[in-house]
Amino acid sequence: MTTTAPRHRTTHDGTAHDRTAHRLARRAAVAVLAGAGLLAALAPSAAAAAPAAPVAPVAPAADRAALDAALRAVVEEGGSSAVLAEVRADGRTAWRGAAGVADLATGAPVPEDARFRIGSVTKTFAATVVLQLVGEHRIGLDDPVERHLPGLVPNGAAITVRQLLNHTSGIYNFTDDPRFATQGEEALDRWLTVGRWTTYRPVEVVRIATARPPYSAPGAAWHYSNTNYVLLGMIIEHVTGRGWDEEIERRIVRPLGLRGTSMPGTSPVVPGPHAHGYVERPSGGPADVTLQNPSAYGAAGAGISTTRDLARFNAALLDGRLLRPAELAAMKQQVATGQDITYGLGLSRYPTACGEFWGLSGGIAGYGTLVMGDAAGRRQVVVSINPYHLSEATGRTFQALVDTAACGSGGPTAG
Repeated sequence: MTTTAPRHRTTHDGTAHDRTAHRLARRAAVAVLAGAGLLAALAPSAAAAAPAAPVAPVAPAADRAALDAALRAVVEEGGSSAVLAEVRADGRTAWRGAAGVADLATGAPVPEDARFRIGSVTKTFAATVVLQLVGEHRIGLDDPVERHLPGLVPNGAAITVRQLLNHTSGIYNFTDDPRFATQGEEALDRWLTVGRWTTYRPVEVVRIATARPPYSAPGAAWHYSNTNYVLLGMIIEHVTGRGWDEEIERRIVRPLGLRGTSMPGTSPVVPGPHAHGYVERPSGGPADVTLQNPSAYGAAGAGISTTRDLARFNAALLDGRLLRPAELAAMKQQVATGQDITYGLGLSRYPTACGEFWGLSGGIAGYGTLVMGDAAGRRQVVVSINPYHLSEATGRTFQALVDTAACGSGGPTAG
């Protein structure tokens, strides 16, 4: 295998804004992407003391160089093969960049319009459909799971739709099961040769999870569980008579013109231009994991999209085009997680020195994504990375890029 030096391209279309320095608490969160499971830990930690100042609309011209440098550092210092990023303001691209290679073997540059696996950002799409159905009085947030999926979930009469959405159901996370493990050479080889090609039906995933004891009683504690969103996908199908992916296509993708967004079912392919995803083998060297059957993850994390599409989706969600005020307010109701961020109904809140941002992060083997936007839906930040050599620098450079894109002025200070 030959490795070509990373290449870097950017396009810009911006006007000036107030230069606002800000700081998000740093952690090497990207390291969790070594596993095949979907994890919620990619997003930058929120600085609890950061004031909620108004968000400036566009990155200033002087910040383009800082954004370009932060983008390159994710590849050159952070052990990622590729990174894509976009800042949108008032419905147009303020800055967009791509660095690195689409394929380590050929050295082909990653295109700015590349598609990528979005992992748990799929949850925000699914949650939006659920809340639209709430607004149509077809689902109640306090409906018990038993009402929509009778006999499927033990204690389903005590678990509500709201608890599925905000991860307080207590239901075991199926990706914690050993059959989905990728840590260690043996587990990774098993997943590479068998696991990533396996087709799972939603009911099979739920049975894997419910064969394990719950983490807690319903509503007693927060514990991230992809099983919650697999169940929500099943509820969408029960209520509408159509698959969760069809409802996302009908209610979100087509109306917003998200041409690069798809929910691939059992297909292992990333359609269109894309960067390969890699994980690092314990014995050394990256393993190409681009091809993988995402059927197990379903509404919890099977999606594929682009920076453009995710920015448009985030804007439409937060400016009220997709949800009524009551449902959007419910989506923003946060619960404590015992970590640095809070979690709502498929949406997290990130307070920064340049205002509150709302969005979600996602990780699936070879790919990591962060989407966030200001509360008015006027400014969005989207970052997709392909990390494979994970280190402290991975988290540091990713964090610096997010900081710079969110508030400009070169990101956080050292320390």
